Amino acid sequence: MTDFKTLYLADYLSPEFSIDTVDLTFELSDSKTIVTSILKIKRMGNSRSALLLNGQQLTLIRLELNNIEVKPENYHVNDEYLEVNTAEEIFTLTVVTEVNPIDNTSLEGLYKSGDAFCTQCEAEGFRRITYYLDRPDIMAIFTCKIIADKKEFPSLLSNGNKIDSGNLPNGRHFAKWHDPFPKPSYLFALVAGSFDLLADKFITMSGREIDLEIYVDKGNLGKTEHAMQALKDSMRWDEETFNLEYDLDVYMIVAVDFFNMGAMENKGLNVFNSKFVLADEKSATDIDYFNIEAVIGHEYFHNWTGNRVTCRD
Repeated sequence: MTDFKTLYLADYLSPEFSIDTVDLTFELSDSKTIVTSILKIKRMGNSRSALLLNGQQLTLIRLELNNIEVKPENYHVNDEYLEVNTAEEIFTLTVVTEVNPIDNTSLEGLYKSGDAFCTQCEAEGFRRITYYLDRPDIMAIFTCKIIADKKEFPSLLSNGNKIDSGNLPNGRHFAKWHDPFPKPSYLFALVAGSFDLLADKFITMSGREIDLEIYVDKGNLGKTEHAMQALKDSMRWDEETFNLEYDLDVYMIVAVDFFNMGAMENKGLNVFNSKFVLADEKSATDIDYFNIEAVIGHEYFHNWTGNRVTCRD
C-alpha cells in the first residue's frame, strides 16, 4: 500500500532552480528503455543549496554537468531523489536513465500495455521517467525524440509539432516533437504503437489550418466520427465564446482500451480511455454520445483555460 503524505499550502516554498528547456530522447524497449534528458537549469535567488531532482524506479546510467561526467562523490542517488552538488548559476545537466515499462504496474510514468507504450504523468508520474524537478510550478519548453522499431511502432507521438522524422538502421525509425509553449512536467506525453487513424482539418478564425488526428485501437475507426465532430465543435466554441484560437499545428487524440484514467489533457496530445471517444450508432445510447461530447470538449478546453492556469498562478 502506498503511504500518502499530506501537503499544506502554508509549507510551500518557491523553487530554488528553474528549468528553461528539456531535450528528451527515448530509445524504446519493453524492459530496458533508455531515456536521455538534457536540462538547461538556472539557480533562483541567493540559495547555495545542492540541486535536488525527483526520481522513482529509475536506474541512473550517466550524469554530466556542462558535458563533463559528474564524479560519484559529487552526487547522491536514492529511491526518491538525485542530489547534485554544484555551485553553478546556469548550467546544462545531462541525465541518462533506464526504465522498465513492461514491469511498471503503477501505470504512472512510461508503461507498456498490450502492444503500445504510453505515459501518464499527472500528478507525479514524470519522476518515473527521468530525474526532474517534478512540480507544477516548473515550466519548461520540451523537445522529445522517440526511437523505436518501425514495424511494431509505426506511430511515435508526443506533445507539440513534429519537426523531424526518418528511418534508422536495423528496422528502426524516429520522430522528433517540439512544444514551443512552456509547460509543467505533468503535461508531458508519449505514445508509441500501431493504430487506426481518423484525420481531418480545422480552419481557425485567423485562417490557419490545423491537422486533427484521432488514433484508436485497430478495428475501431468506424466509431470515431462523433468524437471528431465534437472536437471541431469545441474548437469553434472556444473561438466564438472566448476568442481563443488553437496554437499548435496539430491536435491529437489517442483512444485506447488500456488507458487507466478517463482522459488526460496533455498539451496537444490528449489520451483517452476508448469509452469516451468511441460510439457505434447501433449500440451507443444518448448518454454515451453526451459523455463523449462533454469529455472531448473538457480536455480540449484545458489547452487555454486549464493547462495555462497551473499551480504557479
